[in-house]
Amino acid sequence: MRLIATGAHGPGPRPPSRAWTFRDALFLGQAPGGGLFVPESLASLPPSKLRSMAGSSFAERSFVVASHLLADEFSDDLLHKVVHEALNFPAPLRPLEPGVHMLELFHGPTHAFKDVGARFMARMMSALRPADAGPVTVLAATSGDTGGAVAHAFFGLPDVRVVVLYPRGRVSSRQEAQFSTLGGNVAAFSVRGAFDDCQRLVREAFADRTLCEAHGLTSANSINIGRLLPQVFYYFHAWAELGRDTSTADRELVVSVPSGNFGNLAAGLIARTLGVPIARFVAATNANSVVPDYLATGGYRPRPSIATISNAMDVGDPSNFRRIRHLFGGDLHALRDAVAGSAWTDDQTRECIRELWRRRKVVLDPHTAVGLLGLRRELRHRPDAEGIVLGTAHPAKFAEAVEPLTGGPVPVPPGLARAMKLPRRSVAVEPKLAALREALDGL
Repeated sequence: MRLIATGAHGPGPRPPSRAWTFRDALFLGQAPGGGLFVPESLASLPPSKLRSMAGSSFAERSFVVASHLLADEFSDDLLHKVVHEALNFPAPLRPLEPGVHMLELFHGPTHAFKDVGARFMARMMSALRPADAGPVTVLAATSGDTGGAVAHAFFGLPDVRVVVLYPRGRVSSRQEAQFSTLGGNVAAFSVRGAFDDCQRLVREAFADRTLCEAHGLTSANSINIGRLLPQVFYYFHAWAELGRDTSTADRELVVSVPSGNFGNLAAGLIARTLGVPIARFVAATNANSVVPDYLATGGYRPRPSIATISNAMDVGDPSNFRRIRHLFGGDLHALRDAVAGSAWTDDQTRECIRELWRRRKVVLDPHTAVGLLGLRRELRHRPDAEGIVLGTAHPAKFAEAVEPLTGGPVPVPPGLARAMKLPRRSVAVEPKLAALREALDGL
C-alpha cells in the first residue's frame, strides 16, 4: 500500500508530491511538513475474501484485511503473527434493543477500543525495527483512553520510551491510573490546558527536526497511520458478525461512531471503500460539534474544546478530519451522503445511560451513550435499517459519571482495579514547546 500526505494545515486535501511505504509512515508518524499519511488508492476486497470471513474469529478476519492492504510490503507470516498477537481478545456484537447492536471493543487490556490500534502498531514497530536502530520515543497526546492503550502496548519493549501528554484534571481518575502508574519506559506528562494543547504540542514537536532527531520521536496517536489502519479491521468484523443472523444479513446497515479526533470514523470510511456495505455513518459528538456543524453549514470552524462527561471526545480541532476530507476529495455533498452529524449534551447523555439501564439493565459509558443517541436519531429516518454503535470503552472507566445514573457500582475489571491501587507519577508541563523539550531532556 502506497501512502501520500495530506496538507499540513486545514481540512482540505493537497496534491501529493511523493509516496511513502507503510514502514516509512509507521516510524515517521507524521508526514514531513506536518501532513498526515493517507492511502494513495484503495481497492475493494474480492468477494471471495469477504465470503471467507463467515464463521471466522476477530483476529482471522483482521488478518484477511491486513493481508489485502499490506501484502505487497510484508509477508503473510509476519502479518499473521502480528495480528494474532495483538488481537488476542474478543469483540462481541451484543443486541441492545430491536434493530440496534453494540460492538464491544473494550475487552482488551486497557478496556478501550484503542487497544486494537495501539497493540497492532507496537508489534509492527517491534518486528520491523532494525537490530542496530537507536532508541525511539513514542510521543502520544491523550484525551483519555489513548494514553493507557499506548502505554500498555509499548510497556517493557527494549529501546522504546513512551511519553503520554494529557490535560491535567480532564481525564477520569481510572484513565489516568492506566498510564501514570506503569513507570519503567513509560512517562506521563500532565499538561496545563485542554487536549487540544496536548495535540498541538505533539504537532510542534514533530515539526522541530532537531527535537525529533535528539529523541527519535514517533507518534502513537491516530495521526500515525500504523495506529489508525487496524481500526479498519473491526468494521469488517461487525458486518460479518451481523451476517450470522439471516434475519439481519440483508438489511441496510447504519454504523454510529462516537467521535473526538475522528480517527475511528476515518477508519470506518476506509472500510466502506474496501467493501463493507455500510449505507451510512453517524458522526456522534458531544458539545464539541465542529464536524456536525460543518456538515450542517459547510463552514469548518475549529474552536477551543469544551469539557464534558464524555471527555475522550473533547476535541475542538480534530486532526483526522483532514483524512476524511481527503477520502471525499473535498466534496461536501458526497460526505453528507455518507455521514450524518449529531451532537448531544451531557444531560442527554446522562438520560440515555439512565434509561437504557432502567429498561435493559445494560450499562454504557458516556461515549457509547453519545453514539447510541446518534444512531437512534438516524434510524428514525431509516426504519428498515439495522444499526450498530461502537462500544468504545468499559463503563467502569467512567464510574464517577455512570454510577450515580445506575444507582450502584459498576464491576471493575481486575487489571483496572490493580492500577487504581498503584502510586501515580507524572511530570507537570506548561503548554509550550520549550517546556516539553525541557521535560523530554530531563527523562
